[in-house]
This record gives sequence, structure tokens and C-alpha cells, in this order.
Amino acid sequence: MEYRYDVDMSGYTSFRTGGKVKQLVTVENVEELREILSELAGSGEPHLLLGNGSNTLFAADVYPGTVVKLGEGFSNISVKDDTLLVCGASTLMSKMASAALENSLAGFEFASGIPGSIGGAVFMNAGAYGGEMKDIVEIVNVVSADGRELKTLRPEDLDLSYRHSAIQTSGDVVVSVGLRLTKGEKAEIRGKMNELTAKRNEKQPVQYPSAGSFFKRPPGHFAGKLVEDAGLKGISVGGAQVSPKHAGFVINAGGATPQDIIDLMHLVQNTVQDKTGIRLEPEVRIIDDKYGRN
Repeated sequence: MEYRYDVDMSGYTSFRTGGKVKQLVTVENVEELREILSELAGSGEPHLLLGNGSNTLFAADVYPGTVVKLGEGFSNISVKDDTLLVCGASTLMSKMASAALENSLAGFEFASGIPGSIGGAVFMNAGAYGGEMKDIVEIVNVVSADGRELKTLRPEDLDLSYRHSAIQTSGDVVVSVGLRLTKGEKAEIRGKMNELTAKRNEKQPVQYPSAGSFFKRPPGHFAGKLVEDAGLKGISVGGAQVSPKHAGFVINAGGATPQDIIDLMHLVQNTVQDKTGIRLEPEVRIIDDKYGRN
């Protein structure tokens, strides 16, 4: 278990900006995770779990608690029963995609370009190109918020829906995931992954730091189209910008502060609401006492 103090979180999030945290604890196995969760639960100190930081913005100057991060010890991958791909929660989605391809397992192609870890993907029920984690998740092992229990959850326990899982409110921490895939042809799987990668590179601002799609999709609408139709494509606040390439993305165009991103978010929300009556909600997890946490 590694403890670090007064840590600048810009190096731990895909936005490449952020405030500091009082304490960052990296754990390498379930026993260490249970120990630190039990300790934190007893202290009453604020704390949260961080995956790969691809969907998180530390907007506070200093988060006054502890951030727990799963280390390399949670990045193992194995295949069971021919089609069950099992991995630790800190495993990157790109690494999962490579493992699926190597084992000729189809069904993960939609997620092959999603940044972040598998634990975070389950937490958010991440999705892309018509697929979601709920389509392939078969088993999730978690540690309870107080560190006391190690539980096995099935899809019916997870309440997976659009960018939602029961884990978001239970406080449980994902430690490993089993995905049920199907046997396929390696060439076809590779071709589909390459096709989606090309589509992503063509349409999304992958060369800039961002947190992916910034706003949730309102029922019956696309967030990016609402932002573009409101005339906000390319608009900037400080170093934060609505991507000129895809209006659903907020990017760090250079030197963006967390406040720049927050101010741009509010500008977009207010403008779109004024024009359409629709209030866009962030998909990004914002850690800031002033603006709340989602």
C-alpha cells in the first residue's frame, strides 16, 4: 500500500488538469483495499475511489479527503469456460480489447476505444456505437464500502441503465469483472475494432485531453447536436473549449483550469436550456464541494 500526500491530480485524469487531494492511497490487492476502506469508514473522513481518471474532474482546489486508487495488482486478465473474460478492475479497456482479440472473443469491439478501466466502465455502464457494458457483464466482484464484505453481483443486482449502475449509490468498490463474450473469427474482430477506431479518430477530438462525451444524452436528443444547434461549437472559456470537431466534447485546448471547464459547462447548460428548455447534465464525475458530486 502506497501513501502520497498533497497530490496534484492533473496527472491522474484524462483532462490533464485538476486540483490537489489531501491523500492518495494506492492498493495492490483486495486485502489492502479492505483495510483502507475499513479505516476510512471508521474515521468519517471523505473519500472516493478513482479508476483511470478518464471521466473525472477534480474541480476543488484541494479535495480534503482520501482518494483510493487500484494499482497494477488489479490488472490481471484470464479466460474461463472458453468465453468468460475475467479481469481486475484497474485493467484498461484497451488491454481488455487486445485480450479479447487474442482469444478470438467477439462482443467487446464497441468498447475497444473507450478510455479508462473496466471497473470505471461498469460503474458508469459505459457504452459506445450501440453497445453498453450491460450487454456483456455476467459477474462483478465488489468490496463493500466499509471494507467488511466481499460480494459477488450478477446483472440483476447491478441495475445497469444509461450511464448508471447500483454501484454509484451503494459505495461498493469493483475489484474484478467477468464479461461473457462469444467465439468469433479473429480477422472479423480485428476488422470491426479497426473500423470503430477509424470512426472515432475521424469524428472525435482524440488529440486533446478530455473526459470523452461531457454531457449525458437527454431522452430523444443528442447532447452534441443540442450544443451545436445552440451555436456553441468551438466556444471557449479560458483554456477549455467545446470541441470544433464534435460539440459533445469539452476539451483542454491548452492550459485549461478546472474552473475554466466548470464555467464552460455552465455556459453551455444555460444557453441550451434558454434555447430549448432542456437542461444538459454532465456525464463527467465532478469532485467539488461547491458544485456537488455526480
